[in-house]
Amino acid sequence: MANSITRHIPNSVTCLNLFSGCIACVMAFEAEYELAMLFIILSAVFDFFDGMLARTLHAYSKIGKDLDSLADDVSFGVAPSLLVFSLFKEVHYPSFLIGLDAYIPYLAFTISVFSALRLAKFNVDERQTSSFIGLPVPANALFWGSLVVGAHDFLITDNFNAIYLFVLVALFSYLLVSEIPMFSLKFKNLSWKDNKVSFIFLLVTIPMLLLLGIAGFAAVIVWYIVLSVITGFKK
Repeated sequence: MANSITRHIPNSVTCLNLFSGCIACVMAFEAEYELAMLFIILSAVFDFFDGMLARTLHAYSKIGKDLDSLADDVSFGVAPSLLVFSLFKEVHYPSFLIGLDAYIPYLAFTISVFSALRLAKFNVDERQTSSFIGLPVPANALFWGSLVVGAHDFLITDNFNAIYLFVLVALFSYLLVSEIPMFSLKFKNLSWKDNKVSFIFLLVTIPMLLLLGIAGFAAVIVWYIVLSVITGFKK
Protein backbone atom coordinates (compact mmCIF):
# COMPACT_ATOMS: atom_id res chain seq x y z
CA MET A 1 0.00 0.00 0.00
CA ALA A 2 2.82 2.39 0.99
CA ASN A 3 4.72 1.67 -2.23
CA SER A 4 1.57 2.30 -4.23
CA ILE A 5 1.20 5.73 -2.65
CA THR A 6 4.85 6.78 -2.84
CA ARG A 7 5.17 6.00 -6.54
CA HIS A 8 2.49 8.62 -7.26
CA ILE A 9 4.15 11.39 -5.23
CA PRO A 10 6.59 12.59 -7.94
CA ASN A 11 3.80 12.68 -10.55
CA SER A 12 1.61 14.65 -8.16
CA VAL A 13 4.36 17.26 -7.79
CA THR A 14 4.72 17.32 -11.59
CA CYS A 15 1.00 18.06 -11.81
CA LEU A 16 1.54 21.00 -9.46
CA ASN A 17 4.20 22.21 -11.90
CA LEU A 18 1.65 22.00 -14.70
CA PHE A 19 -1.07 23.68 -12.63
CA SER A 20 1.25 26.54 -11.71
CA GLY A 21 2.34 26.84 -15.35
CA CYS A 22 -1.26 27.16 -16.50
CA ILE A 23 -1.78 30.03 -14.06
CA ALA A 24 1.44 31.63 -15.34
CA CYS A 25 0.00 31.44 -18.86
CA VAL A 26 -3.19 33.25 -17.81
CA MET A 27 -1.22 35.93 -15.96
CA ALA A 28 1.11 36.41 -18.94
CA PHE A 29 -1.78 36.71 -21.40
CA GLU A 30 -3.33 39.38 -19.18
CA ALA A 31 0.04 41.21 -19.02
CA GLU A 32 0.31 40.59 -15.28
CA TYR A 33 4.02 40.10 -15.73
CA GLU A 34 5.10 39.94 -12.08
CA LEU A 35 2.53 37.27 -11.24
CA ALA A 36 3.43 35.32 -14.39
CA MET A 37 7.07 35.26 -13.38
CA LEU A 38 6.14 34.27 -9.83
CA PHE A 39 4.23 31.22 -11.07
CA ILE A 40 7.00 30.31 -13.52
CA ILE A 41 9.43 30.31 -10.58
CA LEU A 42 6.97 28.22 -8.57
CA SER A 43 6.79 25.77 -11.48
CA ALA A 44 10.59 25.57 -11.48
CA VAL A 45 10.53 24.71 -7.77
CA PHE A 46 8.03 21.89 -8.38
CA ASP A 47 10.11 20.75 -11.38
CA PHE A 48 13.18 20.47 -9.15
CA PHE A 49 11.40 18.52 -6.44
CA ASP A 50 9.59 16.04 -8.70
CA GLY A 51 12.92 14.80 -10.05
CA MET A 52 14.50 14.71 -6.61
CA LEU A 53 11.54 12.79 -5.18
CA ALA A 54 11.57 10.32 -8.08
CA ARG A 55 15.25 9.56 -7.36
CA THR A 56 14.80 9.42 -3.60
CA LEU A 57 11.71 7.20 -3.70
CA HIS A 58 12.88 5.17 -6.72
CA ALA A 59 9.54 6.04 -8.29
CA TYR A 60 10.49 6.28 -11.94
CA SER A 61 7.86 5.60 -14.60
CA LYS A 62 7.35 6.13 -18.33
CA ILE A 63 4.23 8.16 -17.66
CA GLY A 64 6.20 10.35 -15.25
CA LYS A 65 8.77 11.15 -17.91
CA ASP A 66 6.11 12.10 -20.46
CA LEU A 67 4.09 14.05 -17.89
CA ASP A 68 7.19 15.97 -16.86
CA SER A 69 7.89 17.02 -20.45
CA LEU A 70 4.28 18.12 -20.94
CA ALA A 71 4.32 20.17 -17.74
CA ASP A 72 7.67 21.73 -18.62
CA ASP A 73 6.54 22.80 -22.08
CA VAL A 74 3.51 24.55 -20.59
CA SER A 75 5.39 26.17 -17.69
CA PHE A 76 8.65 26.96 -19.49
CA GLY A 77 7.51 27.06 -23.12
CA VAL A 78 3.96 28.36 -23.44
CA ALA A 79 4.12 30.68 -20.41
CA PRO A 80 7.21 32.62 -21.61
CA SER A 81 5.74 32.66 -25.12
CA LEU A 82 2.67 34.41 -23.75
CA LEU A 83 4.88 36.85 -21.85
CA VAL A 84 6.57 37.77 -25.11
CA PHE A 85 3.23 37.77 -26.98
CA SER A 86 1.89 40.38 -24.56
CA LEU A 87 5.12 42.36 -24.71
CA PHE A 88 4.98 42.41 -28.53
CA LYS A 89 1.69 44.27 -28.16
CA GLU A 90 3.39 47.00 -26.13
CA VAL A 91 6.72 47.50 -27.86
CA HIS A 92 7.46 50.18 -30.43
CA TYR A 93 7.11 49.22 -34.11
CA PRO A 94 9.21 50.87 -36.83
CA SER A 95 7.14 52.62 -39.48
CA PHE A 96 7.72 49.92 -42.11
CA LEU A 97 6.15 47.32 -39.80
CA ILE A 98 3.00 49.27 -39.09
CA GLY A 99 0.12 47.16 -40.32
CA LEU A 100 1.89 43.94 -39.38
CA ASP A 101 1.73 44.65 -35.65
CA ALA A 102 -1.44 42.55 -35.37
CA TYR A 103 0.40 39.47 -36.67
CA ILE A 104 3.99 39.76 -35.44
CA PRO A 105 3.14 38.94 -31.77
CA TYR A 106 2.30 35.36 -32.82
CA LEU A 107 5.98 34.84 -33.59
CA ALA A 108 6.40 34.62 -29.81
CA PHE A 109 5.12 31.04 -29.96
CA THR A 110 8.35 30.04 -31.65
CA ILE A 111 9.56 29.73 -28.06
CA SER A 112 6.90 27.09 -27.31
CA VAL A 113 7.79 25.08 -30.41
CA PHE A 114 11.53 25.07 -29.76
CA SER A 115 10.99 24.34 -26.07
CA ALA A 116 9.02 21.22 -27.06
CA LEU A 117 11.82 20.21 -29.44
CA ARG A 118 14.37 20.77 -26.68
CA LEU A 119 12.43 18.58 -24.26
CA ALA A 120 11.93 15.81 -26.81
CA LYS A 121 15.63 15.93 -27.64
CA PHE A 122 16.56 15.74 -23.95
CA ASN A 123 14.39 12.66 -23.43
CA VAL A 124 16.27 10.63 -26.04
CA ASP A 125 19.76 12.14 -25.75
CA GLU A 126 21.98 9.95 -23.55
CA ARG A 127 24.72 12.60 -23.50
CA GLN A 128 22.77 14.79 -21.06
CA THR A 129 23.05 12.78 -17.87
CA SER A 130 25.46 15.09 -15.99
CA SER A 131 25.35 18.24 -18.15
CA PHE A 132 23.21 19.77 -20.90
CA ILE A 133 23.35 20.16 -24.65
CA GLY A 134 21.54 23.39 -25.46
CA LEU A 135 19.84 25.84 -23.11
CA PRO A 136 17.55 24.14 -20.52
CA VAL A 137 13.93 25.26 -20.82
CA PRO A 138 13.62 26.51 -17.20
CA ALA A 139 16.64 28.79 -17.78
CA ASN A 140 15.06 30.13 -20.97
CA ALA A 141 11.78 30.82 -19.15
CA LEU A 142 13.60 32.56 -16.31
CA PHE A 143 15.42 34.75 -18.83
CA TRP A 144 12.17 35.94 -20.42
CA GLY A 145 10.35 36.40 -17.12
CA SER A 146 13.21 38.43 -15.67
CA LEU A 147 13.68 40.50 -18.82
CA VAL A 148 10.01 41.38 -19.23
CA VAL A 149 9.51 42.22 -15.54
CA GLY A 150 12.86 43.82 -14.75
CA ALA A 151 13.39 45.81 -17.96
CA HIS A 152 9.77 46.50 -18.95
CA ASP A 153 10.03 50.28 -18.76
CA PHE A 154 12.98 50.25 -21.16
CA LEU A 155 11.52 47.64 -23.53
CA ILE A 156 8.45 49.76 -24.32
CA THR A 157 10.45 52.90 -25.17
CA ASP A 158 11.57 54.07 -28.61
CA ASN A 159 15.07 52.78 -27.76
CA PHE A 160 13.80 49.23 -28.21
CA ASN A 161 11.46 47.87 -30.88
CA ALA A 162 9.78 44.74 -32.23
CA ILE A 163 12.75 43.86 -34.45
CA TYR A 164 15.09 43.59 -31.46
CA LEU A 165 12.53 41.50 -29.64
CA PHE A 166 12.15 39.12 -32.56
CA VAL A 167 15.95 38.76 -32.81
CA LEU A 168 16.02 37.77 -29.13
CA VAL A 169 13.21 35.25 -29.71
CA ALA A 170 15.07 33.74 -32.66
CA LEU A 171 18.39 33.62 -30.77
CA PHE A 172 17.02 31.95 -27.66
CA SER A 173 14.93 29.53 -29.72
CA TYR A 174 18.14 28.49 -31.47
CA LEU A 175 19.98 28.13 -28.15
CA LEU A 176 17.33 25.70 -26.91
CA VAL A 177 18.10 23.16 -29.64
CA SER A 178 21.76 24.03 -30.26
CA GLU A 179 24.63 21.59 -29.77
CA ILE A 180 26.33 23.95 -27.31
CA PRO A 181 27.42 22.05 -24.16
CA MET A 182 26.14 23.75 -21.01
CA PHE A 183 27.28 22.86 -17.51
CA SER A 184 25.08 21.64 -14.69
CA LEU A 185 25.07 23.27 -11.24
CA LYS A 186 24.87 19.92 -9.45
CA PHE A 187 27.65 19.71 -6.84
CA LYS A 188 29.09 16.25 -6.12
CA ASN A 189 31.32 17.72 -3.40
CA LEU A 190 32.68 21.11 -2.29
CA SER A 191 36.05 20.75 -4.00
CA TRP A 192 37.16 23.76 -6.07
CA LYS A 193 38.89 21.46 -8.56
CA ASP A 194 35.76 19.39 -9.24
CA ASN A 195 33.35 22.36 -9.31
CA LYS A 196 35.49 25.25 -10.57
CA VAL A 197 33.06 26.34 -13.29
CA SER A 198 30.08 26.30 -10.93
CA PHE A 199 31.95 28.33 -8.30
CA ILE A 200 33.04 30.92 -10.88
CA PHE A 201 29.45 31.14 -12.09
CA LEU A 202 28.12 31.75 -8.57
CA LEU A 203 30.82 34.31 -7.69
CA VAL A 204 29.73 36.50 -10.61
CA THR A 205 26.02 35.75 -10.21
CA ILE A 206 25.66 37.15 -6.69
CA PRO A 207 26.86 40.71 -7.52
CA MET A 208 24.68 40.70 -10.66
CA LEU A 209 21.56 39.96 -8.65
CA LEU A 210 22.45 42.54 -6.00
CA LEU A 211 23.10 45.28 -8.55
CA LEU A 212 20.35 44.58 -11.10
CA GLY A 213 17.51 43.18 -8.99
CA ILE A 214 14.92 41.18 -10.93
CA ALA A 215 16.54 42.03 -14.27
CA GLY A 216 19.68 40.42 -12.86
CA PHE A 217 18.22 36.97 -13.47
CA ALA A 218 18.20 37.64 -17.22
CA ALA A 219 21.82 38.79 -16.96
CA VAL A 220 22.65 35.62 -15.01
CA ILE A 221 21.23 33.42 -17.78
CA VAL A 222 23.32 35.31 -20.35
CA TRP A 223 26.37 34.84 -18.10
CA TYR A 224 25.54 31.11 -17.85
CA ILE A 225 25.44 30.84 -21.65
CA VAL A 226 28.69 32.79 -22.10
CA LEU A 227 30.53 30.75 -19.46
CA SER A 228 29.24 27.51 -20.99
CA VAL A 229 30.52 28.56 -24.42
CA ILE A 230 33.93 29.56 -22.98
CA THR A 231 34.41 26.34 -21.01
CA GLY A 232 33.11 24.24 -23.92
CA PHE A 233 35.53 25.97 -26.31
CA LYS A 234 38.48 25.28 -24.01
CA LYS A 235 37.65 21.58 -24.03
